[in-house]
Amino acid sequence: MKTEEELQKIGEQVIEVICEIYDPEIPVNIYDLGLIYDVEVSDECDVHITMTLTTPNCPVAETLPVEVEEKVKIVPAVRNAKVEIVFEPTWTKEMMSEEARLELGML
Repeated sequence: MKTEEELQKIGEQVIEVICEIYDPEIPVNIYDLGLIYDVEVSDECDVHITMTLTTPNCPVAETLPVEVEEKVKIVPAVRNAKVEIVFEPTWTKEMMSEEARLELGML
């Protein structure tokens, strides 16, 4: 059984990996883009990621969640990863980090 501190560290490692995944149409990682709503790490080191897409008919709707799952599974302590796509709340540009808005010239 992992301690809260160990689970938190695994969560941080998961976020680091997610920050390496970019939307192919926007030069910003999906975490800073605001597409990741939640990352939960269970006591068994299973990771559940709640994310959205910029639009429901996003061209990478089929591939991006799979890419996130596969890359998160590479984190040594992670046993399994599952991405749940949601559209509530609806993604808006305000969900982007300040860094992402600066990168895209929106500040």
